[in-house]
Amino acid sequence: MSKNSFSEEMHDNEIDLVDLFRRFGKSIIKLFAAIGNFLLVCIFFLIKNLGLLILSIFIGVALTFLVKWTTKPVYSSEITFRTNAVTNAEMIPYINKLNQLLKEKNQPVLAASLSLPEQTTRKIKDIEAFWIVDRNNDSIPDFVDYKNKHNVYDSVNVRMKDRFVIRASVYDPKELSLIRKGIVSYVETNPFFQEKNILRLRQINEMLVRLNYDIKQLDSLQKVKYFEETRNRQPGKDGQIVFLQEQKTQLVYGDIYNLYRLKLSYDREKELYPDILTILSDFFQPLKRTNGGVYYGGIIIPVCFGLMLFYLVLHRNRKKLREIYKKY
Repeated sequence: MSKNSFSEEMHDNEIDLVDLFRRFGKSIIKLFAAIGNFLLVCIFFLIKNLGLLILSIFIGVALTFLVKWTTKPVYSSEITFRTNAVTNAEMIPYINKLNQLLKEKNQPVLAASLSLPEQTTRKIKDIEAFWIVDRNNDSIPDFVDYKNKHNVYDSVNVRMKDRFVIRASVYDPKELSLIRKGIVSYVETNPFFQEKNILRLRQINEMLVRLNYDIKQLDSLQKVKYFEETRNRQPGKDGQIVFLQEQKTQLVYGDIYNLYRLKLSYDREKELYPDILTILSDFFQPLKRTNGGVYYGGIIIPVCFGLMLFYLVLHRNRKKLREIYKKY
């Protein structure tokens, strides 16, 4: 290939590349121009139909108040439990069986499960248990996984294993104290949970007996070790004392203290958490209903606005739609 032909080919490639960038730039300009025109059309369309759109908002507000005052008020509250005998993976599905009974409207079985009268259980809208998520795995509860979408493979933000939350929605907040008693009764009457808790307490007692024995043995060993080391001291010249071996008495003290710490942890477990469940944070009395104006307004007002907007768009393009309809 000659130098002239090679240079001509390079020149043609450069021209093609420049032309490609030029076309690309024009396409971007056309795209921004189309977006700008679309935004202008939307703005002028909204301004032109502002009255009807505002009317749709007022209609939505009116419907919101109508729905609010024609529906039963629902109050929501939460209680935090510590599970002592079983894991959260066992406890949470067991609690959520109550919610399944509510969905099925199986009031007799629900009342029997909670050991409550049916007139009380009929005031319950739903009961659901949720995991608590600990961010950064620092043993501090951060938020409740209400949507149950936490990634179980996340090793940084983890589910807490020793506590969970139960959210109860009721029609009468005065029934929350009875519902708490019913939930506790529902859990504590489970035979499997009872057996596991009895086994846990028995194992704690056995560990305490063994720890007390080991502490006494170490304490006796400490005294023997001290006197043996004292006998190993021999007087030297000029009244000095010579040690034949290094004194290691302090190491036994450390072992005793470690056993005492372990004993205290078992004592705390036995005294503070003797039952299957322990209430960490009780139900609070809610002042505002959860299905109030904000709840319904967030749904009804956007729907009314969207329907009005959809109607106006169809009304403006009705001729084109007729032509398309006749064509097909």
